[in-house]
Amino acid sequence: MQNALLRPKRKSGVAAALASASMFLLAGCEAPLNLEAVKDVASQPSKRTDFYQAMASNQDIIVVSGNEGVLLSSNDQGVTWDRQSSPAETSFLALDVCPDDTFVGLTFDNQLWHSDTNGTHWKAHALPSQEQMMTVTCAPDGSWWTAGSFTTIQYSSDQGESWDETSLYEDAILNNLQFINDDQAIATGEYGMVLRTDDGGLNWDLAGQAPDEFYIHASHFETADEGWIGGLNGFIYHTTDGGQSWDQMPAATSAPVFGFIPGDTTLYALADNATVLQLQRTHWEKISESNQPLYLRTGLLLPNQHLLVAGGRGLLFDLEIPAALAASKD
Repeated sequence: MQNALLRPKRKSGVAAALASASMFLLAGCEAPLNLEAVKDVASQPSKRTDFYQAMASNQDIIVVSGNEGVLLSSNDQGVTWDRQSSPAETSFLALDVCPDDTFVGLTFDNQLWHSDTNGTHWKAHALPSQEQMMTVTCAPDGSWWTAGSFTTIQYSSDQGESWDETSLYEDAILNNLQFINDDQAIATGEYGMVLRTDDGGLNWDLAGQAPDEFYIHASHFETADEGWIGGLNGFIYHTTDGGQSWDQMPAATSAPVFGFIPGDTTLYALADNATVLQLQRTHWEKISESNQPLYLRTGLLLPNQHLLVAGGRGLLFDLEIPAALAASKD
C-alpha cells in the first residue's frame, strides 16, 4: 500500500481546532475543606474534572469519553454509569460504533483504540501519519477511518494491521467524517471545506465550500446532498446540493455549535452555555432551559425520546423532549 506524501503538521491550526473543545480551569476558593464531600465526589462515576468529547452506543452499551482518557459506560440507557480504568493517558477526541457493535476511539496522541462490544477492553493501534488526526469513524463495511490536519484521511480494512492514506495537500484540518452509505461519505472542516467520496473513500474531491470560509465545528448529512454545518456565533447552515451552496438558518442562540444529534423525525444541535436546539422545519428552536457556562458537545437520542447529552465539567444528563415540539425536517 502506498501512502501519500506528508508535510510537517501545522501546529497553530491544530491548536485552533482544539481550542473549540477548550477545557476551562475552575478558580480556587478560600473555604474549609470538607473531606466527606471530597470522598463522595470521588466515588461518583462522573466528575467535575471531566470534559466529555464523544459518545457512541450499540444495542446494549453507551460509552462516553473525554479528557485524560476518561471513559464511562452504561448498560441501562444512561440511568447508571461505570467509570472504567482507562487504557489511555491522553484525551479521547472521538468515538464511533462499528457494524459488529464494537467501538473505536481516537486519542490525542494519534492512536486508534478498538474495544469489545462491552466497551471495556481496549487495544491501541498507532496511526502512521505525522499529521494530527481529529476524528474517527467506522464505515458500513467495518473499516476504520480517521481524518485530521493537512486534509489527511487514513483507513484500515484489516483491523489496524495496515493503513492507506490520502490527502488533498490542502493546509486545512478535517474535524468531521461521516459515511452516509457504502459508497458515499462527507468530510468537513477548516476554511469551510466539504470533501466527498462516491467510491467508498478511495478518491476524495472538494464538493463545496461554506460561506466566508466558515470554520465548521460540526456537520451532519442526511444524504450526500442534504446536510447541516455549525460553528461560531450559533451559525447553522443548510445545503441541499452537497455543499455547493448554503443557506443560513435562524437559530435561537449566539453560542458556538459543537455537535448534531439525528432524531427519528428531526435533528438536534448542541452548543455552548448548555444549549440544546431542535430543528423546526425552517429554524432552530432552543429546547433547553439551562444557561450554564458549559459546553455541550456530544449526545444521542434514547429510545424513550429523551436526549442524552454530555459536555464540560462533568455535564452528563438526559433531556425530555416535549411532545409538542416533535417536528419534521421537511
